[in-house]
Amino acid sequence: MANDYVFKDSLPVAPLKIAALESCKDLAARVNDHIVQFRRNDIEELKRRQEDLHYRGYDVDSYLLDFKCPRFGTGEAKAVINESVRGTDVFAMVDVTNYSIPYTVFGHTNHMSPDDHFQDLKRIIGACGSTAHRVNVIMPFLYESRQHKRSKRESLDCAMALEELATMGVSNIITFDAHDPRVQNAIPLIGFDNFMPTYQFVKALFSHDHNISLDKDHLMIISPDEGAMNRAVYLANNLGVDMGMFYKRRDYSTVVNGRNPIVAHEFLGTSVEGKTVLIIDDMISSGESMLDTAKELKERKAAKVIVCCTFGLFTSGLEKFDEFYLKGYMDYVITTNLNYRPKELLERPWYLEADMSKYLAAIINALNHDRSISASLNPTEKIQNLVQRYQSGGYEYYQKLV
Repeated sequence: MANDYVFKDSLPVAPLKIAALESCKDLAARVNDHIVQFRRNDIEELKRRQEDLHYRGYDVDSYLLDFKCPRFGTGEAKAVINESVRGTDVFAMVDVTNYSIPYTVFGHTNHMSPDDHFQDLKRIIGACGSTAHRVNVIMPFLYESRQHKRSKRESLDCAMALEELATMGVSNIITFDAHDPRVQNAIPLIGFDNFMPTYQFVKALFSHDHNISLDKDHLMIISPDEGAMNRAVYLANNLGVDMGMFYKRRDYSTVVNGRNPIVAHEFLGTSVEGKTVLIIDDMISSGESMLDTAKELKERKAAKVIVCCTFGLFTSGLEKFDEFYLKGYMDYVITTNLNYRPKELLERPWYLEADMSKYLAAIINALNHDRSISASLNPTEKIQNLVQRYQSGGYEYYQKLV
């Protein structure tokens, strides 16, 4: 998508405003910097055509919207916008997994939950929806996406949340690696785009590991369960290697912490002995099943175990990952920067980041111009080009090109 970062033959549909909630201010700041750079590269062409850049809101130093979500002593809140948004194209960004933000309720300190973040998102939509030209929502981790289907008498939280956003007038919802993107069937008349970080994973992998051999004898892609099969198949086909899959054998006669405990992980696939294996999935929650999978692979004599997950939540802490790293069960973990990651995680020797800010900036820039995002939804060509460059020149040649 490198050629689509700037658009010399069209102007935005409306001035761009990025409403970054506190939960994702750092990511939004990086996205804003990329968009500013994209558009500065395009300024000379627009000036040559004598377009009114200031009227279009194109020639500005920042696209971040000035607003606040203050809270009362009862824990209630409101959104206050400190500048005009009339006629603008608003992109509201929220990270519902950010647990680091405190607030006071009757003198007691609480930390914001996904429900609190979703309410703040609705507040900012309510504050600007009546005057903005269009409101778009960027929610990298889709709210309640793990509760996407009903298996018994259960609420359908994700579908209800999407319907609520549609009712409020949201035009587009942008998310990443949704647990099950079919939940968009709840809002068939609203734009819903689900992007994958596969290209960024490959890029981070090549940057860190200088001696990856891209052939079936040395590399293998692993799906930790049946739910991640599509991700693993797509990456394996792009890299031209084999894939394998684990399935979880559970004890359905008992329930522990709301779920049936895993009895064993059974492996389906060819031998992993002496190979580098990539485990790919959408998220690390507690990490229990991911670590069990890594251990199983090492016990099957895999040479190197690399974990690639879009969202690193680490809900049960990092200690178990430290232990498995020291025991040699895993080599390193790659996650994106789409969700909150504590400082302790960033300092871990086994952690790598796949930066998504430029990719997200390109998506926002394209949508603001009403341009096609099909190339972003399907990064196959970019992955193939990256693989070819890496294979032709190795690490040194690759470093010169990225």
